[in-house]
Amino acid sequence: MGLKGELPGDIGQLTELQILDLSYNTGLTGSLSPGIGSLTKLTNLALVGCGFSGQIPSTIGNLQRLYSLSLNSNSFGGSIPASIGNLKNLYWLDLSANDLSGSIPVSNGTTPGLDLLTNAKHFHFGDNQLSGEILSGLFHSEMTLYHLLFENNKFTGAIPSTLGLVVSLEIVRLDRNHLTEQVPSNINRLTNLTDLSLSNNRLTGPIPDLTGLNLLNSVDLSNNSFDQSSVPSWFSSLQSLMTLKMQDTKLVGELPAAFFSFPQLQNVDLSNNLINGTLDISSSPSKQLELVDLRSNLITNFTQQNDYTFDLILVDNTICYETGATYKFCSLPLNTSATFSTAYNNCQPPSCGSDFVPSQNCQCAYPLKGIFIFKVPSFSTLDNVTLYNTFRESLIAAYQTAKLPVDSVMVSNPSKNLEDYLVIDVAIFPSGEPSFNRTGIIGVSFMLSNQTYNPPDGFNTYTFIPINYNGFSLEVPVTGGTSHNTSNMGIILGSAIGGCVLVGLLVVAGLYAYRQKKRARRATQQSQPFAQWDATSGSGGVPQLKGARSFTFEELRKCTNNFSEINAVGRGGYGMVYKASLPNGQLIAIKRAEQGSTQGGLEFKTEIELLSRVHHKNVVGLIGFCFDQGEQMLVYEYIVNGTLKDSLSGRSGIRMDWKRRLKVALGAAKGLQYLHDLADPPIIHRDVKTNNILLDQRLVAKVADFGLSKPMTDANRTHITTQVKGTMGYLDPEYYMTQQLTEKSDVYSFGVVMLELITARNPIEKGKYIVREVKQAMDKTKELYDLHELLDPTMGLTSQLKGLERFVDLSLSCVEETGDKRPAMSDVVKELESITALVGLKIGSETSSSTSASYQGTGQDFSHPYSNDSLFAFSGGFLPPKLQPK
Repeated sequence: MGLKGELPGDIGQLTELQILDLSYNTGLTGSLSPGIGSLTKLTNLALVGCGFSGQIPSTIGNLQRLYSLSLNSNSFGGSIPASIGNLKNLYWLDLSANDLSGSIPVSNGTTPGLDLLTNAKHFHFGDNQLSGEILSGLFHSEMTLYHLLFENNKFTGAIPSTLGLVVSLEIVRLDRNHLTEQVPSNINRLTNLTDLSLSNNRLTGPIPDLTGLNLLNSVDLSNNSFDQSSVPSWFSSLQSLMTLKMQDTKLVGELPAAFFSFPQLQNVDLSNNLINGTLDISSSPSKQLELVDLRSNLITNFTQQNDYTFDLILVDNTICYETGATYKFCSLPLNTSATFSTAYNNCQPPSCGSDFVPSQNCQCAYPLKGIFIFKVPSFSTLDNVTLYNTFRESLIAAYQTAKLPVDSVMVSNPSKNLEDYLVIDVAIFPSGEPSFNRTGIIGVSFMLSNQTYNPPDGFNTYTFIPINYNGFSLEVPVTGGTSHNTSNMGIILGSAIGGCVLVGLLVVAGLYAYRQKKRARRATQQSQPFAQWDATSGSGGVPQLKGARSFTFEELRKCTNNFSEINAVGRGGYGMVYKASLPNGQLIAIKRAEQGSTQGGLEFKTEIELLSRVHHKNVVGLIGFCFDQGEQMLVYEYIVNGTLKDSLSGRSGIRMDWKRRLKVALGAAKGLQYLHDLADPPIIHRDVKTNNILLDQRLVAKVADFGLSKPMTDANRTHITTQVKGTMGYLDPEYYMTQQLTEKSDVYSFGVVMLELITARNPIEKGKYIVREVKQAMDKTKELYDLHELLDPTMGLTSQLKGLERFVDLSLSCVEETGDKRPAMSDVVKELESITALVGLKIGSETSSSTSASYQGTGQDFSHPYSNDSLFAFSGGFLPPKLQPK
């Protein structure tokens, strides 16, 4: 927006603020006011690419709800505040590209430190002036980091051996520091690593043993002081390797021929070593191989099967000193840079003038321009057209899914900067108008500054730096030249044409007036969709919404083929459920209330009010609603893999092993924690069960069906006195007896879900209650608490059920008789994260082994997740359990 000046001290008075994003305003300068610490409801703070300086205020540690903190690309100086260690909910921490100095704070019993951030997945501290030793206390086994980016600082001393305890790590960059001593031998415990860069330090001792790191895409150990050693055996075992850089590392011996056959191998740089003997690339080298740089070694011979197509450099090797040697590999290849630019869509780009440029669709527009900086790309090539098109298409898809006004994206000029980051120029074009308005720019930029956009595989973490947008008031230019030499014939033709145009305009005006009336009616429906709401029908007052889209009956009738039976995918107590597709291709599920259903009206009002306010990846997304022509319909995102109930029963065809069940439990727990702690107002679900937990295409759990939910307002913060509703078997006995509903009622129901996860049995089955059965059967002195007879055998072998005892303990703590003895959902999430880390599962990753595309049944059309037909839905009354209907 081109904002300038300093952030005022009274920013702290905006106490209801939840998101503060001032990114990309380079004119915002000065220090960050300590008043920022008064914004205690903040979940996202993004000040990316501004001009702030001074110290980061310690009051930032007061922001207990903070989930994402992005202060990168400013001029902040001084030390990292230790108080950041108080932000227990922090997921994303990016302080890179500043002037921060000093060491990284670690807790000592009296002051906090960053080692306390056990929920954090991203530590991005690169490109600063940080110094001193990286203390061993910074890392421990309870941490769940994915990315550790400490590159280009001034760290000294040894790499702490405790780094090997953070088994969730996927990317480690410690390059371009002053680190010394040996690389810890337990580095090969980080079996999830995809990128390891330790180059340009002063590391000594043997070359680290990377055996077992089978997911590694990129390794860079160049320019250190390792001991002279033979070529490591792990050269022939890292099948995922794409890039290997080990210049000047004192390697001795022959390279194994099998090394060049790795299917993804692209770039090998082993220059300035002591590699000798015969170079053998005869056994089917990788088709992706682009560069093998072995200059300044001692190679005497070269064996190849066919003429190679990659660049091979053997300059300053023994083979090139032979008399009369004229091999092409004995001279440096031409230095050609990538010149990729997005192609136009089968059209001739027009001349648009100085302010505008042609889009991919050859329309003159004023795009948002900037650069993407990918800090850890897993590929080394710069001229792979498919990669850049995949990136471009994924960015467009992300904007369209978020319903932002983006028409197309063009990318160009890929390059590597001095930090070995991948830099790509990007132009984002507006849709429907020649330029973005201010609202459009905010939405387009927010997705990038808050890391909402997830780039495709291989691109990894990024920073986006745009150019200030100055096109808000510009209009489309008229292209082509004009002549001042008009003739009489031109006047005659102009008059004739003008007369025809006038007649045409009169006809158009009539049509326009008619259409405007229709548009006015539609606009009224959109702006006042509940004008016909009957508050006396038992459904309460008019729904109060935040952002849900209003559909007309005609729109939904058309996309369901007149609500045909072919599109029907289930039936619940609310009514029929239909699968459909919107004009943009998005799959949706439509819950259509049965005519005259008061219960349907109440559920309609409750779900639409609550879900229009909540947005979380573990809560099913409400797209919109229809209240038109006497119809009440709810429109959700379509969840392809049905309910958790379907998967546990085997109906979906998905094999639920132990790790997948853990991942589902954690996802559902995070959804409930969000409802309890971060939704405004907090929400009690009141009907938590396996039929109301949905699984998407990657088996990410989503909490669904809010027809019975209750908001916790200021007037009922401790409990809600209400008629008992829920599902028998999952129902909190304390709520059942007292009619007082609290968040701990959801915790009880979730405990039952956890027991159902490990047994695959209904909560009440053949007169037996699962909670009682587990308590009576368990023996804590024996393996797996002696629950073998109750456990679902499809989870896997007994030896594979690591952490199951802790899972059982947690579930039983959730189903304590009284709510005060049960944990909060936030505590449940922390324990589940600890268990998942124990079994080596990547918490929150959508690409881990337990969430890969190998799932059986993904994408099939199962009975729809919004059906609610497996258990009796209890709605009032106090029948004893033995008299309840089955």
